[in-house]
Amino acid sequence: MKLNAFARAALLITGCAVALPALAADKPVLEVWTMSLSPKFDGYFKDLVGKYNAQNPNVEIKWTDYPWDVIQSKFTAAVGAGKPPALVNLNVPWAYDYKQSGLLQPLDGVINKGQYVDGAIKDVTFDGKVYAFPHYNGANVIAYNAELFKKAGLNPAKPPKSLDEQLAYAKTIKAKTGVAGFAPALGPTKIEGFLIQNGLPLLKDGKPVFNSPAHVAMLKKLGDAYKSGALLKDNLFAQDNFQVSIAAYNGGRMAMLVTTPASLTRVRDEAPKLYQSTLVAPAPIGPTGIAAGGWMFNFGVARNVNKALLPEIGKFGNYLTNADNQLAFAKLAGTLPTARKAAQDPYFQKVANDAGAAEKAVGVAAASLDKTRTIYLAGVKDPDVLSARLAAAVEKAVTGRQDPKVALDEAAAFWSGKL
Repeated sequence: MKLNAFARAALLITGCAVALPALAADKPVLEVWTMSLSPKFDGYFKDLVGKYNAQNPNVEIKWTDYPWDVIQSKFTAAVGAGKPPALVNLNVPWAYDYKQSGLLQPLDGVINKGQYVDGAIKDVTFDGKVYAFPHYNGANVIAYNAELFKKAGLNPAKPPKSLDEQLAYAKTIKAKTGVAGFAPALGPTKIEGFLIQNGLPLLKDGKPVFNSPAHVAMLKKLGDAYKSGALLKDNLFAQDNFQVSIAAYNGGRMAMLVTTPASLTRVRDEAPKLYQSTLVAPAPIGPTGIAAGGWMFNFGVARNVNKALLPEIGKFGNYLTNADNQLAFAKLAGTLPTARKAAQDPYFQKVANDAGAAEKAVGVAAASLDKTRTIYLAGVKDPDVLSARLAAAVEKAVTGRQDPKVALDEAAAFWSGKL
């Protein structure tokens, strides 16, 4: 997220603004903004808010939903006018950027941290303080074609647990069956997460460090797999290669698919025979101990809300994101909860033995939530430009069009100039 001049002006305004609560029948009205959840979840939120209002007659909760591409400008304007909502729905990068800009406040005094999984709290902890109430999340699993594993001489009961194992399996599958192994996400906005999860940082003390020997070694490893055909080459370096990847998996042209549980319903519907031989396992964990695939949504509180309302805001924030409400939302949305008791509910943990891959994947993903993090390029200007330049260098190196060290050196020089 880039804050424009309007947002910067808001910072100046909020330095002296005092947000007053709206009043209805002499009680405060707390506005809660969500992002692109209407109309699908109208019933859910109206019921949740209605119950809360009935049980808490001293306050009134008002729910408003805005499209994802509107809510940021609305929030920035509201903060600048001194009339922010009580809670605003954000993703993790937006929460981080708003915190950096001084538009959010820490919530350690009002949040019930113990009700959330560790990964969720870590996602919204900046400089040692918690800045949001975690809500829903995602987590990847690895779906794989058991029949192709058998043809390649691999044991379907032993899926790959690391990137190195996944690359080794992919080479074996290609050599024995002629089918590509998998397609990592190496395109713009995705390459950062791939590198960070695998213990390869991008920045140190504000300077690019992705041209180190370890980074070069990673690209050579990927280049070797690419040359052998172990990686699916279709759209491999596109910003989003998922559609091509799932089509390749469903068509029997790729053996392993790293994806979210909900996506496996497409395998079930488009390739029913393949679905019967599809097994699922946790997505390979990087040396950082981070499980990939997280993209958590949360609720932040503006810096200039009326301080007298913070206890009520905290009470509703904890209620909105508690285990019961998150479990109900997850069932409706097909997402994963960040409330620990919800993730441990039998809905996720007790899957029937005859359940399909999509159902089993939900339980597998929920079990990894403590390790699941939202990985993104933080604390830089023009992140999309930097990401595109790094992705272009990775593509040249992996495809053999340029020496990996030279490609990364040139990208690092470009980053240095921009930073």
